[in-house]
Amino acid sequence: MSLKDEFKAFILRGNVIDLAVGVVVGASFGNIVKSLVDDVIMPPIGLLLGGVDFSNIFLTLKDGAAGAPADGYPTLAAAKAAGAVTLNIGVFMNTVFSFLIVATAIFAVVKVVNKLQTAAIKKENEEPAAPTPPSEDIVLLREIRDALAKRN
Repeated sequence: MSLKDEFKAFILRGNVIDLAVGVVVGASFGNIVKSLVDDVIMPPIGLLLGGVDFSNIFLTLKDGAAGAPADGYPTLAAAKAAGAVTLNIGVFMNTVFSFLIVATAIFAVVKVVNKLQTAAIKKENEEPAAPTPPSEDIVLLREIRDALAKRN
């Protein structure tokens, strides 16, 4: 088998295609969770904590080349633009919240899948139910049929 044929067989396997779909869907899901955390969850939490913007919680480890303004850098973007070295605590907190949301969603999906698999295994292991006995009408019709067959 040539290298081209081997590669084609590898690519066309179901597992590879499933993996590719999973990666694409996962990346999109990650963007949705990031937006949920950054745009929906963190603003109300920041508001409750006195108007804190979590994305701008940072510590300046080293000032930029031009030096820091007298009152410090107002935003993380300003600190980065000045070339300052920063410890980005707020960005890390947003990432942790995103991870917790993704982990919760994955846990829920895995729990449902495990429940379905357990139910399917249970169903496979059950013995088939004994057939119900025929009704009296069916038994009587069979007796009549057998009696007629004996007469002829």
